[in-house]
Amino acid sequence: MIYFDNAATTMPYPDVLKTYQEVAQKIIGNPSSLHQLGSQASRILEAARKQIADLIGKEPDEIFFTSGGTESDNWVIKGVALEKMSFGKHIIISSIEHPAVTESAKSLEKLGFEIDYAPVDKNGFVIVEKLAELLRKDTILVSIMAINNEIGAIQPIQEIASLLTDWPKISFHVDAVQAIGKLDTALFLPDRVDYASFSGHKFHAMRGVGFIYKKDGKMISPLLSGGGQEKQLRSTTENVPAIVAMAKALRLVMDQKDIVNQNIKHMKEVLYQALKDTKDVVLFSGNSSRFSPHILTFGIKGIRGEVLVHAFEEHDIYLSTTSACSSRAGKIAGTLISMGIETNLAQTAVRISLSDSNNMAEIEQFLTVFHHIYEKMEKVRG
Repeated sequence: MIYFDNAATTMPYPDVLKTYQEVAQKIIGNPSSLHQLGSQASRILEAARKQIADLIGKEPDEIFFTSGGTESDNWVIKGVALEKMSFGKHIIISSIEHPAVTESAKSLEKLGFEIDYAPVDKNGFVIVEKLAELLRKDTILVSIMAINNEIGAIQPIQEIASLLTDWPKISFHVDAVQAIGKLDTALFLPDRVDYASFSGHKFHAMRGVGFIYKKDGKMISPLLSGGGQEKQLRSTTENVPAIVAMAKALRLVMDQKDIVNQNIKHMKEVLYQALKDTKDVVLFSGNSSRFSPHILTFGIKGIRGEVLVHAFEEHDIYLSTTSACSSRAGKIAGTLISMGIETNLAQTAVRISLSDSNNMAEIEQFLTVFHHIYEKMEKVRG
């Protein structure tokens, strides 16, 4: 099997699975319980919180655990909006955000909030000058993703942060789900960022666990009510084994980030050049430093993306049609449409997303299969 869908989910590291199993078996207490077993669970939970904070250069009190990226995005978008609604009801997101952000924003429109969408250029980058034109006195939140999950475009977070320096009352949220382990933290978590979202299964941790960064002093309304966990902000018993395993995964990813990204970059370069030289192949992702090394999206003119995905699946090669969250629902890649790509061409898009579990032998095998499928579909392409 060749697995090229790592932007959708990664395979947990063996050491991470081992950590999860050990904690699940040995740390049985509820962190909120007053007895010894509860205190033991609380101590290891806080140790994991500190480790995560240290790894991203923040303070432990600024880390709050969630069930993953979707909850993290929902919590920040809705929680900040509800907390700050007395100051204004205007929110700005980009036109290429993940559905967890876009749909959260749309749900707020029903409560009287106004949403504006910052446009992107033909390469998928937010146009900062256009975003600046959208800012208003009643703007309370700007939310921009760090790395686009469909084409891998690295967004100008630092430039936007500089812009918002003159707007201190506007909260700035970054969806960093695709960025952790791919970019230096300073590139997507400059000091002006107030909130950021993370998902464990994107960096070789377990599914169903994530966290948000909330800058000290910034406010957010809880979406879950109950026992008052996570400083009264997110009630529900913390998933201690998954959280500790996530901290382990983050450390492993950060420790080997530079070497891994260099290898991934080389694999992407080989793929890019091979596809670039093939007739009727359209590359939607770039190969410059402005694009993440782990995502390469392309299409074959005349062949729908889902057809190509299933053709590769027959050879035990797994990729996706851009965002896995929307591909099964049959939605067209929203990022490509926002870039001005015609619908019939956007429908051809498929995404390769790499990780340190991949190697050059797999790249070579993929290209062999690609050329076989390409020739087989020549009549269909016309």
